[in-house]
Amino acid sequence: MSTAEPVKKGRLRGFFQRLTSSQAELEAEELREDLGRHGATPIASCGERQRSCVAGTLRTVTLRPRGGAPALEAELYDGSDVIDLVWLGRRKIAGIEPGRVVRAEGLVSVQDGRKVMFNPRYELRPAGGQ
Repeated sequence: MSTAEPVKKGRLRGFFQRLTSSQAELEAEELREDLGRHGATPIASCGERQRSCVAGTLRTVTLRPRGGAPALEAELYDGSDVIDLVWLGRRKIAGIEPGRVVRAEGLVSVQDGRKVMFNPRYELRPAGGQ
């Protein structure tokens, strides 16, 4: 067997795996691959009361009052899990919109079983991870 045969098998296996995977699975895999490029930790690996850097795509952005004050909430997905980014006292932040790639840093907490990061430092990233 030549050394080219295992490479062909690997490529062929990858091709068939992409054919049989759902669009959501393919997008999740692509997001997980981008984590290293952003210098981020997978959200699934982030523990409560731990400072973390996460990166992913914003799925939803909503305005929800918290304690009578406005709060902008965005759900960030990185292919491994989701985390809610919450900016207290904000109604809108330019560039924070669904579909945008964001890198965020802050303290992770858990509320009602969901990971949350309050007032994170953030960077808007170009799509494609450059």
